[in-house]
Amino acid sequence: MIIPIYGYGEPVLRQVAAEISPDYPNLKEVIANMYDTMYNAYGVGLAAPQVGMSIRLFVIDTEPFSDSSDLSKEEQEQLKNFKKTFINAKMLKEEGDEWGFNEGCLSIPDVREDVYRNERITIEYCEEDFVMKTEVFDGLIARVIQHEYDHIEGVLFTDKISMLKKTLIKKKLQNIMDGKAFPDYRMKFANKKGR
Repeated sequence: MIIPIYGYGEPVLRQVAAEISPDYPNLKEVIANMYDTMYNAYGVGLAAPQVGMSIRLFVIDTEPFSDSSDLSKEEQEQLKNFKKTFINAKMLKEEGDEWGFNEGCLSIPDVREDVYRNERITIEYCEEDFVMKTEVFDGLIARVIQHEYDHIEGVLFTDKISMLKKTLIKKKLQNIMDGKAFPDYRMKFANKKGR
């Protein structure tokens, strides 16, 4: 089921999300709805706070990135086959050189900015069956994980850009809060009347 994505300004996007246990109500359905919602919006990642739930859960499918001609065949193959659910994730390490990439966010439609992130991460998380894993990721996969992980920490990619760029996008962010953004997917806006 496709559910509305919460837009910039919604308080849930600024909360540090809570861990969940295997008996979290309707967890399989929640995860399925998140994938449906992400695919409907042509996203590569979606965190639970973006659909109004302050829990440590996010889903990723990097397949849309796999057709980039800038990537090696190996990287394309990696991205094509990376689909994963992260529950109760904890970032253990972010290392390597920082590199810039033009990021966007389903909660902040029509805003894209270069964000610098470390090239490699070590993260601990549970899969859907609550088996705990510790893994190292790099490149675009690491970047998508870092972006979604930020969401469960109450951080948005706009927090990672310069003051000048923040000033330049201020009006766009206000428009999102006021419901004056028109993405081709369902959204819930912070200040829109009769929401």
